[in-house]
Amino acid sequence: VQLVESGGGSVQAGGSLRLSCAASGYTYSTYCMGWFRQALGEEREGVAAIDNDGTTTYADSVKGRFTISRDNAKTTLYLQMNSLKPEDTAMYYCAAHDPKRRGSCSFGYWGQGTQVTVSS
Repeated sequence: VQLVESGGGSVQAGGSLRLSCAASGYTYSTYCMGWFRQALGEEREGVAAIDNDGTTTYADSVKGRFTISRDNAKTTLYLQMNSLKPEDTAMYYCAAHDPKRRGSCSFGYWGQGTQVTVSS
C-alpha cells in the first residue's frame, strides 16, 4: 500500500489549500480513508474521515471550513481547506483503513505527510 500526499504549502490566514492523496496497491473504494495532522511538539490528531459509503466525520476545530472527499475512479483522497488559521499549521497525513483490523476506520497505512503553514 502506498499513499502519497501533495498540495501542502504556505498561505496567509484566511486562504485555502487543497490536499490530495494518491493511493496504490490498495482496494481503495472498499475502505475508510482519513486525514490526520501533527503540529510541532503536539500529538497527532484526526482531522476528517470518509467511509466507503461517503459518510464523513470532522474534528470540531475544522467543521465548516474543511471538506473531505474521494474519487474512487482515481483512487485519490482530497481535503479542501478554506478559511485557514495559523493553528492549522501542521504536517498533514493521509491514512487508510487496515482490513486486518476491527472496525471500519481503523487506520493502519500512512503517507509521508505534506506540510501546511498558515501565517497570520
